[in-house]
Amino acid sequence: MIPFIDLKTQYQALKPQIQKRIDDVLEHGQYIMGPEVRELEIRLEAYTGARHCITCASGTEALLMSLMALGVGPGDEVITTSFTFAATAEMIVLLGAKPVFVDVEPDTCNLNVAAIEAKITPRTRAIMPVSLYGQVADMNEINAVAARHGNIPVIEDSAQSFGADYEGRKSCNLSTLGCTSFFPSKPLGCYGDGGAIFTNDDELAQACREIRVHGQSRRYVHTRVGLGGRMDTLQCAVVLAKLERFEWEIERRLEIGALYNATLDRFGITRVAQRQGRNSVFAQYTVFVDARDAVQGKLKEAGIPTAVHYPIPLNMQPAYAHLCCADCTPIAAELAQRVMSLPMHADLSAPEVERIALELSKAIG
Repeated sequence: MIPFIDLKTQYQALKPQIQKRIDDVLEHGQYIMGPEVRELEIRLEAYTGARHCITCASGTEALLMSLMALGVGPGDEVITTSFTFAATAEMIVLLGAKPVFVDVEPDTCNLNVAAIEAKITPRTRAIMPVSLYGQVADMNEINAVAARHGNIPVIEDSAQSFGADYEGRKSCNLSTLGCTSFFPSKPLGCYGDGGAIFTNDDELAQACREIRVHGQSRRYVHTRVGLGGRMDTLQCAVVLAKLERFEWEIERRLEIGALYNATLDRFGITRVAQRQGRNSVFAQYTVFVDARDAVQGKLKEAGIPTAVHYPIPLNMQPAYAHLCCADCTPIAAELAQRVMSLPMHADLSAPEVERIALELSKAIG
């Protein structure tokens, strides 16, 4: 069986560094907001070029805290994609606001910029594109639309794209706020939950820092409503250790992605398109197939795991269907029936890629 994501091999390669980092935390005993928290934030600021990084408990929390910092609340609307994980819309709804779903591009599965403008109303408080599968959405065009309509804040949901480039800049430093996740399966993951917010706005950064610690500007002085949104010190220590291998892993992902592209093109298999000027970090490597259940079954028999991201658009989910018509994102609905992700990780070998592609071509028939 080829592993879908190989965290065991990654751990073996980094075991001494990870153990040293964990031991350091166990020795000093500052498990909440210990020195590794700020050390990681400084490293990630340097990596992305963003002025501020605020680590937090998860990528979901990063979205929630960003929306709270912008003052999003009841009666407000946030434009986003329906073709994403539920967390994107979940945080909007929890604040009493309404997610306004926009359809996606049929080849990249990212938010269709051309469809945004028609959805903007006087109640629009933010636009939240998702950089899906590791490829950044068209942030320049999205920012331009936002600027034309009174500088609407833009939040990049970059849970899958940390490390990706967009025309010479890094994901997470492309808009008003960028939010990422350190969930174990992400391109840069910890060994539990974790996330981060990035911004160049001093006031928003301060708001996020206060929200992260129950709205405190200093101990027991609560200047705003907040939550317990801290990323614990041990998880920050793990990410710090993994940063030592991260650039190598990104290069490997690019190499493996290019090999997949060439091999699948040879077999005539359609895949998610990559736009020029953007290097996907391939959080998932995703193809389009018909009769997906049958294809997945044949690949499983051949020892090749697959996954579907995502089988039901959010506007068709029971929890969100009342917020939007079921047929308002037809492209997302079609893609949800056809997308299938293949194994992708930095330690995948060229022969394994060849085998996966061959078995996939046979399964498709």
